[in-house]
Amino acid sequence: MGDDTSTMQTRVRNRRGQGGRLREEIVTTAADMLDEAGDENAITLRSVARRVGIAAPSIYRHFPDQPAIMLAVVRNAFTELDEQLRTAMDAAGDAPRARLMAVCHGYLDYAQAHPGRYRTMFGGLWTPDVNTSSVAAEDVATLGQDSMRRLAEALASCVAAGCATSTDPFSDAVALWIGLHGLAHQRLAAPNFRWPPDIAERIILPLAHFTSATT
Repeated sequence: MGDDTSTMQTRVRNRRGQGGRLREEIVTTAADMLDEAGDENAITLRSVARRVGIAAPSIYRHFPDQPAIMLAVVRNAFTELDEQLRTAMDAAGDAPRARLMAVCHGYLDYAQAHPGRYRTMFGGLWTPDVNTSSVAAEDVATLGQDSMRRLAEALASCVAAGCATSTDPFSDAVALWIGLHGLAHQRLAAPNFRWPPDIAERIILPLAHFTSATT
């Protein structure tokens, strides 16, 4: 298109052996664009190349198609999410209940802070065709496993400490995640709704099967 050249940033060419740096820059740029647009359809090889400041064909050295870029973006987002959950747990101290609550609120906080990424991660907006793209079914199936495992382990710790009565921590962790996702999604979809200030606790407490309101 006629405006591609005018909007392309001037970029210093990477030195030999710095291809990994360009790949990282492409993924970071695509994630920023996703946050801005809130729509993965805004992420194209051409638009990302223009924002990075390289010719579109240069991207093919790192990503064969748009779904490959999106997979990298989503993988990074899940890594960010899991790191946020880990940090929240560590800050909560040693009490199992407090650590589980921290994981839940860390999840909700991530969704609020990164709505574009969150919708793509969990909102069903990004559904790559594994038959026509470079993305394989197993690439998608493993996304988010670390965070789900962290949630399940936090709930299992509560059971071991006697502050939760779950008899199947993994399945109950899945149910808890569904509750968290529902709240996160609806908060993004209806930001002007007058949400009760304790709405998160109303969802978390029963789904976590806590024995009492105390730590």
